[in-house]
Amino acid sequence: MYSTKIDGEVLEFGTSGLLFRSNKLMYDRGTKSLWHQFTGEPVLGKLAHAGIKLKVLPVVLTTWGDWLASHPDTTVLDIDTGLYRPALYVPESDPQSIYYGVRRQPVASFPVWQKSDRPPEKSEVLGLNINGEARAYPRESLARQSVLNDSLGGQDLVVITPGDGTGARAYQRSGQEFTTIQRYGDGEAKVTVADQSGGAWRVEEDALVNFADPSQRLDRLPSHVAYWFGWYAFHTATSVYGQD
Repeated sequence: MYSTKIDGEVLEFGTSGLLFRSNKLMYDRGTKSLWHQFTGEPVLGKLAHAGIKLKVLPVVLTTWGDWLASHPDTTVLDIDTGLYRPALYVPESDPQSIYYGVRRQPVASFPVWQKSDRPPEKSEVLGLNINGEARAYPRESLARQSVLNDSLGGQDLVVITPGDGTGARAYQRSGQEFTTIQRYGDGEAKVTVADQSGGAWRVEEDALVNFADPSQRLDRLPSHVAYWFGWYAFHTATSVYGQD
């Protein structure tokens, strides 16, 4: 996910239908330049090689139930878009969903020349790139370790995964060692983590916030949620958490 604002101007993007390393190329409607979906950089057209790069924003892949419980006032895009029949929007687990077969096949649908089998090609990963150092966190690792203290590119961080391998969010750390997750609120929809002193921190979308002193905040880190083959194709020097 990216911010689409460049030098105060908001760009509007569309899907070109073209692929690079099995990842789609976007285009901006103003100049028709092609952009890498994975890096947020223009690669062909008027804006190519202009030193422009979209700002990466934090992203989370979670269940609708968990998201709604934590964000009851959230808005949702209407499935009656006027482009596709609402009946086409069925759950991804439904064999009738459009990309059901594609999601379940073990390999990429289109050629990717630079590959690695650690982890398997279609494994889901949370990808972080900090100060030029990249690391992939496989979903299986996040499911086993819901609070994961780590360091990358000179930055201490913590990855918090309140669901069964879903809903992973990465935050900065500043000397803290975080431990257990606890839930609170209506239906236990809210989440906190404890630090090494027993202090509680609220898990919010933009930061971890200290319960006792809300002025203490640890900012969210930008991240990608991707298949392993896609992450590796653009980060061949990446490490893999638990394997390096």
